[in-house]
Amino acid sequence: MKEMTSLHWNYISLNRLMRLLLLEMAWDLVLCQLHYIIPEESKHGTFVGRIAQDLGLEIGEINPRMLRIISRDEKEYFQVNLQNGILFVNNIIDREEICPKIAVCVIHVEIIVDKPVQIYHVDVEIEDVNDNYPLFSANEFNMVIAESMVSGSMFPLEGAFDADVGTNSIKTYELSSNGYFALDVQTDKRQSESLELVLKKSLDREKIPLYNLTLTAFDGGKPRLSGTAQLLITVQDVNDNAPTFDRPVYEISVLENSQKGTLVIQLNATDLDQGENGEVMYEFSNLVPSPVRSTFAIDQDKGEIRVKGEVDFEKTNHYEIRVDAIDRGHYPMTGHCKVSVNILDVNDNPPELTVTSISVPVPEDSSVGTTVAIIRIQDKDSGVNAKVSCYISEQAPFKLKPTIREYYSLTVHGPLDREKISEYKVEITAKDEGSPALSVTENIHVAISDVNDNAPSFLQFSDTIFIMENNPPGSHVYTVSAADPDIKQNSFITYSLIEGAVNGIPISSYISINPENGKTFALLSFDREQIPFFQCQIKAMDAGLPPLGSNLTIHVFIVDINDNPPTLSPLFSNTDSTVTEMVPRSAKAGYLITKVRAIDADSGFNAWLSYNFKDPIEKLPFGIGHSTGDITIARSFAESDSDEYKLFIQVKDHGEPAMSVMVTITILLVDTVQDNKVEPYHKGVKYEDFPNANVYLIMSICLISSMFLVTLIVYSVVKWHQYTLELKELKQCNIDSSIAGSWTYSLQRQYKLYLNGIPSKNDLIVFTQPTDKEENPNQTGFVTDSQGKPKQPHPDWRYSASLRAAMQSAVHVEGSAVLRQGPGGLEQQWPTVSSATPEPDGGEVSPPVGAGVNCNSWTFKYGPGNPKQPVPQIPPDFPENFIIPGSPAIISIRQDQPSAQDPPKSNNFITFGKKEETKKKKKKKKGSKNQEKGNNAADNSDQ
Repeated sequence: MKEMTSLHWNYISLNRLMRLLLLEMAWDLVLCQLHYIIPEESKHGTFVGRIAQDLGLEIGEINPRMLRIISRDEKEYFQVNLQNGILFVNNIIDREEICPKIAVCVIHVEIIVDKPVQIYHVDVEIEDVNDNYPLFSANEFNMVIAESMVSGSMFPLEGAFDADVGTNSIKTYELSSNGYFALDVQTDKRQSESLELVLKKSLDREKIPLYNLTLTAFDGGKPRLSGTAQLLITVQDVNDNAPTFDRPVYEISVLENSQKGTLVIQLNATDLDQGENGEVMYEFSNLVPSPVRSTFAIDQDKGEIRVKGEVDFEKTNHYEIRVDAIDRGHYPMTGHCKVSVNILDVNDNPPELTVTSISVPVPEDSSVGTTVAIIRIQDKDSGVNAKVSCYISEQAPFKLKPTIREYYSLTVHGPLDREKISEYKVEITAKDEGSPALSVTENIHVAISDVNDNAPSFLQFSDTIFIMENNPPGSHVYTVSAADPDIKQNSFITYSLIEGAVNGIPISSYISINPENGKTFALLSFDREQIPFFQCQIKAMDAGLPPLGSNLTIHVFIVDINDNPPTLSPLFSNTDSTVTEMVPRSAKAGYLITKVRAIDADSGFNAWLSYNFKDPIEKLPFGIGHSTGDITIARSFAESDSDEYKLFIQVKDHGEPAMSVMVTITILLVDTVQDNKVEPYHKGVKYEDFPNANVYLIMSICLISSMFLVTLIVYSVVKWHQYTLELKELKQCNIDSSIAGSWTYSLQRQYKLYLNGIPSKNDLIVFTQPTDKEENPNQTGFVTDSQGKPKQPHPDWRYSASLRAAMQSAVHVEGSAVLRQGPGGLEQQWPTVSSATPEPDGGEVSPPVGAGVNCNSWTFKYGPGNPKQPVPQIPPDFPENFIIPGSPAIISIRQDQPSAQDPPKSNNFITFGKKEETKKKKKKKKGSKNQEKGNNAADNSDQ
């Protein structure tokens, strides 16, 4: 019956244990986002789970977003393959080392992904593997049992220890077969097992004084492992009553951090024996481990258990102390009890603040909400003492934002400006809710990185510099300087010239600038007389992205120096600088002889001239105006005065140093001036008012006018000569002047021909008939080829105005030509080969092979500068056929419509042909005469 009751209670205890395990596992699954299970002792590289796929991350996001893994105990048990997102075992895990005496061993892992920051919590449960044998503390246990012990007496045994848990822990004990002893295993509400040796029947020391039994412990693993120990039981016949405690188990609570000597509990055990057999002393059982012995102590006489060492809830929150009560008999007997000590938590641990991730420096243009750092807050206490609040102590443009569990993110909460504050000292305080509350403060230095948000600036928008002319090329003339409040490359300034021009010359040909230090140099020697002033712009550009810049306008004035000597007027600028003047002896004082004129290209004092006699002689009868250069007679001439004087006049400026020029004037005194030069007075005007330069100008004008008149006369003679030649040619071709005149008159009345916008001349041009080998005109007057089809007209029949006169003299009445209506007007067929004319814009002219004076088949082709000249259009009222009076030629005008088979080549045609006669004899006579005339014309061309 007792065994059935024991089994029933064991079943109930096991059921409760399973429920607790399932509840704890479910709670862990609620608190985590992913839960994996792997066996312990897994090798490196063992697959744990597809972490990226389970978290919903793309494989391509793992590297850019910097996925990393953080374990709470800072041991890298796991790693993530960044190529495929698989979580694998990094180090072999010994479950008994990291989770001793814990039924469910879970390793908490945080997966942190940046950009944006996300935290995932992953729990990896370590399954126990049956890799530990049950072990006893000793190989042999010696026991002394009095023979007076009655059946059912129980003797506690030290059980075996198995580091495994669950089914892999110790499940059963077996005792070698005997008839006196059995085993009894008891489990309390804390699932703590008590192993006792039960006496089945009374002992008889005289029969069996010693028992050697084997105790075997088995675990529940597969395969099942076991451990053994020897029980050496000695039977004694003394003191048959053992001390007994009030309760078998005592429950007590103790505050952590209790001072040494603090009373935990006072035990009391009684012994029914008398004398020494009834005196009890208290001791810790041999089953009490050394950590408990170092924490608590027991008084042997009083049974008081007091604090001996440090009591820390965070290390151990529960102690089990086994106490033996031993009497003082010759054969002492022992009573047993168990003291369960619960440690109560005290708020003795301040929060722990750890910066797990920080992204510094922070760009000054970061937007609100940008994550700066990830902060982890922990408190080793429990309950209310472990609840922590976190905040920023001082005002700063940052904000703390809670994320998951004990993590906070430090984000940007306001605008940042590195030029105002380049670094922030963020003081973060974490405070728990214990009593009294504990807090911790951590300073995070957040550096602000520069962004190119400031352009280089000059002290002023423009500046003025002065450069002395004739400066040496390459001389330093100015230094520009700009400031940029940014740093590093954003403040690295380069200087450059903005493109511009001075008098059509690029500004970079005048000055250059050093791009690094802003020193400006003159590339050439300036001449104020050519460039007195110019301005340029200098750009200062930083090296940021994108670069920023500003401009400075520099006004450059060239300062004049005295580098140009005075220059005499053209009258005094001959090679010997000598001028001769004739003065009548009768001239009075104040008579103006001449004026010395000079100019200076300089300016200011450097251009202020003075005129003086060099080494003046006081007896000279002449004077000079120092500022005007007028040479006058100072006194009347005397008989003793010389007839010739040489005056050396120095023209000098006021520069430093002064520059001068010399001129020599020879003055001849004559009785009268009429024989040597023009009368000085003419109609009230003096000779001095007409210098020699004006005389030369008048002579040049007269010469040019004479050349112009001669040119006009020659041109008129040439034109008249050409006109007479034309009349002669007309006579040779047997054309009456009256006929030519009437034809010209008729053309003038019907329409006007314009070439190049100039009215054409009313001259008749008749072209010769082509040979049979080249072209065959049909009866209608069209020019045809050998097959009888109309021949395509030559596109380049154009001619220049310079050859019109030559064409007008070449007329042949027996020839024929066709004017074809084209897009720009009438076009004429010219059956010749082309040759270039010497004029580039005059076009091309092509004479026929063997052409003479009377065979005028020319082709004129306009060049690029001469557009195609239009042929005069036929007026609507022009008669279709008309006859030149007194001439056998018939002019017919036809407007043919193009057929559907042939392309429209022309619309209007003018055909020059012979007048038909009714009699064949006349035609033969006419043909023979024309043949003779053609032969004569050919002979003339050969000549």
